[in-house]
Amino acid sequence: MTTTPITATPRSTTDHVALVKLGDTDLTFIDPTQDLRNRTVTDSAGKDIGHVSALFIDREDHKIRFLQVSAGGFLGVGDRIFLVPVEDITSLEPLKVQLGHTLDTVKAAPLYDPALSNWHDAAFWNAYYTHYGFPAMTWPGY
Repeated sequence: MTTTPITATPRSTTDHVALVKLGDTDLTFIDPTQDLRNRTVTDSAGKDIGHVSALFIDREDHKIRFLQVSAGGFLGVGDRIFLVPVEDITSLEPLKVQLGHTLDTVKAAPLYDPALSNWHDAAFWNAYYTHYGFPAMTWPGY
């Protein structure tokens, strides 16, 4: 029996959207008070959702695109992680970020598990924009 070798087509880099966690780069804020990490996140009604555990930035223009919000768990164990576009922020306070959607909307967002993959195309990110009712990003340069 002859076997046919399997060839994999490499993923196109144009399909890959280069958003990275700010903490995985050597970039820092000029004004540290603008760093949203570790702030409490509340929904549109003021209910606590969790805290900002990371920020996803565009590798090319260094703009923050998404908040990674961790909710539940204890000391980081058992957290549920949500991605929220920064466009959903309605209010910023020194220790708090308020979103424009309810907790139920955030809970219903597409599943995000950072352990599954770090290769995300435009469709992956745009699913979050669509979920929250924002226009899909056009890549690159949004």
